[in-house]
Amino acid sequence: MQNAAVLTEGMNEGSFIALARVLTLVENDIEPYGMLLRELNVNTAVPVIGITGPPGAGKSTLVNAITTELSGLGKKIAILAVDPTSPFNFGSLLGDRVRMSRHFNNPSVFIRSLATRGALGGISAKTVEMVDVLKSAGFDLIIVETVGVGQSEVEIAGLADRTIVVLVPESGDEIQNIKSGLMEIAQAFVLNKADREGASSFANTLEKMVKDVPVFRTVADKNEGIDELCHWLTQPVLAHPDRKLLLLAEKAFQLIQHYRMKDVDKKRLSTAIGLALQAGDFNMYRFIDEWQ
Repeated sequence: MQNAAVLTEGMNEGSFIALARVLTLVENDIEPYGMLLRELNVNTAVPVIGITGPPGAGKSTLVNAITTELSGLGKKIAILAVDPTSPFNFGSLLGDRVRMSRHFNNPSVFIRSLATRGALGGISAKTVEMVDVLKSAGFDLIIVETVGVGQSEVEIAGLADRTIVVLVPESGDEIQNIKSGLMEIAQAFVLNKADREGASSFANTLEKMVKDVPVFRTVADKNEGIDELCHWLTQPVLAHPDRKLLLLAEKAFQLIQHYRMKDVDKKRLSTAIGLALQAGDFNMYRFIDEWQ
């Protein structure tokens, strides 16, 4: 068993090795992860920026550009890149580590990938716990990049102080079909790849739709528009008391749901269903009754 006090001390002293070890223990429920979580000195003033949007919008490239800009201004940044979990091998693609390789040797930047563990919107209880660990480790800003997979993207709103939705000009033909829930969670929209045809028309339409929500135009791979976006990101977050309660309640819900479902193993469930199918006369609802 790891020594919790030693790990906590190392993390507090800025050791990325100690921080990585704490995150591994928490992610995999390895003791003393419970003690570590309960001894955290979470700095609630550290802003958490959620970045979401459809696949192909250039979210990782945008995170790279933001990180380069802010670390150059002396900010210490943590990035939690949430990767899709394969339903077949229960693993994570972990591709964002490769895309963010330029920051590997930057002492002001810490990058960690995390599998979604079946959470459709990319947010699991482990994401909540690991963000709290990062908020205890002396960072100035935490970026959570999530997979963009549909309606449950709104889960990021329960974790982030500010949520950015990244879109591209090609979304223009489908703008009327963008889910209202996704539109409502955004504190800002980023139209990335804004040098493409139709970008100006799309941005104008989007600005009319969202009214008071800022719309930033960026070309992340050319570092265009990043300074304006970063200026907005570093402004104080004025959290309404009701929103703060909503955020905390959403976090508590995710954690309670996780702990109550902890003993439900998907692999074991799949095996049990296979055996039940072989027995014949399979009924999902009778199976669930027996499983519970």
